[in-house]
Amino acid sequence: MAQVLEFKLPDLGEGLTEAEIVRWLVQVGDVVAIDQPVVEVETAKAMVEVPCPYGGVVTARFGEEGTELPVGAPLLTVAVGAAPSDGPQNGPADRSGAAPARGAAEGSGNVLVGYGTGEPPARRRRVRPTAPLSPAGAPAGPAPAAAVPTRADGARDTLGTEAPRATVHRNGTGTLRGDGPVPVISPLVRRLARENGLDLRELTGSGPDGLILRADVEEALRAAAPQDDRTRQPALAPAQASGSVSSAPGEGIRIPLKGVRGAVADKLSRSRREIPEATCWVDADATELMRARAAMNAAGGPKISLLALLARICTAALARFPELNSSVDTEAREVVQFDHVHLGFAAQTDRGLVVPVVRDAHARDAEALTAEFARLTEAGRAGTLTPADLTGGTFTLNNYGVFGVDGSTPIINHPEAAMLGVGRIVPKPWVHEGELAVRQVVQLSLTFDHRVCDGGTAGGFLRYVADCVEQPAVLLRTL
Repeated sequence: MAQVLEFKLPDLGEGLTEAEIVRWLVQVGDVVAIDQPVVEVETAKAMVEVPCPYGGVVTARFGEEGTELPVGAPLLTVAVGAAPSDGPQNGPADRSGAAPARGAAEGSGNVLVGYGTGEPPARRRRVRPTAPLSPAGAPAGPAPAAAVPTRADGARDTLGTEAPRATVHRNGTGTLRGDGPVPVISPLVRRLARENGLDLRELTGSGPDGLILRADVEEALRAAAPQDDRTRQPALAPAQASGSVSSAPGEGIRIPLKGVRGAVADKLSRSRREIPEATCWVDADATELMRARAAMNAAGGPKISLLALLARICTAALARFPELNSSVDTEAREVVQFDHVHLGFAAQTDRGLVVPVVRDAHARDAEALTAEFARLTEAGRAGTLTPADLTGGTFTLNNYGVFGVDGSTPIINHPEAAMLGVGRIVPKPWVHEGELAVRQVVQLSLTFDHRVCDGGTAGGFLRYVADCVEQPAVLLRTL
């Protein structure tokens, strides 16, 4: 006899207490294997897929897409040990019948993304129930119905819209497919199209290999909007891609502070409340650094990014001034200096500002740093960064020069003690070797926690960084 087990939203780590349902990956009646991803959720840290620790038949789902659930709230129920009555047997679990039986016997228990039993997930198939479904989504028969909780979304069993959605499923690469492949990577692009009833199969992407970008979706929505309504098309407001927006006449627009935006707001507010910060800055001649990078890239092999060279300079500077690679333990009234450098770097994505962390940056050369920056940046844009990728930093490098600005006074990424800001590198008049010349000039700024050091230490750190930028050979003395 089948046993109905309830799978609750697991603790995704790092103190996260809630998550928003972005997209269901299974429907009621689907056969799932142990550790198969069943729902895509967005936390304050990242977009993650949640695997189910049970194998069997999905009997109910709780919450529609866009619903925010607390940790511990029911996600779905699974009938473990139930035998599908009919339908094509086209998945590993279907052929052997092992998944439901194994789920009844043990279950995975490994509900965090990245953990599992090692078995590949079974392909899903739609199972037609033996009896008509009641409005609550459970079989009409009296015995099974008593064991199946009522679904929170009532009779609706779509993926958040009214109908053609039932034919669209997720494939192995994270794109959507219906009648044919749809080249979409970003979950935000899919969500924006879904919320506005746009069929992605009708679009031609402007990205590489026909990849559909957010700009493609927005352009299609603008074209589809009535002429007199295009200037106030709500789907095009950037803030609405990450949450619902409410407004009343004369009261302006209310945008919920949740998800990544809410987490950033909380962290920056805490930084301002707790950290007595100060900022110092200096202009530096980056001409020789740019020449050194050009020479390295001209020698063949993997290209070296400017960010990687700046990171290498930062780790060398932190070795000389370890006070800035630290954190303040307010309860113990102690400054904790770290013997490793986990380097965070600010990255702007469709989901907002994120700060991925390069682990053990002090032990990586410029080539390895370039590769890791590229990997984490791509994961940030695709919304696949894990909580582990976004936490544990000891120092942050913020290259805001990519936005075309010269300077800034960064807010420290709590609980770190300092952040180095780098402005754009532009040609400017500069006195070089006693002569006026046009040189590549950059402004460097350091915001630091005045509790961990005084201005002399902060100034020494920034001056060393500037010297390495102006004369990269200085860095060789510390290698």
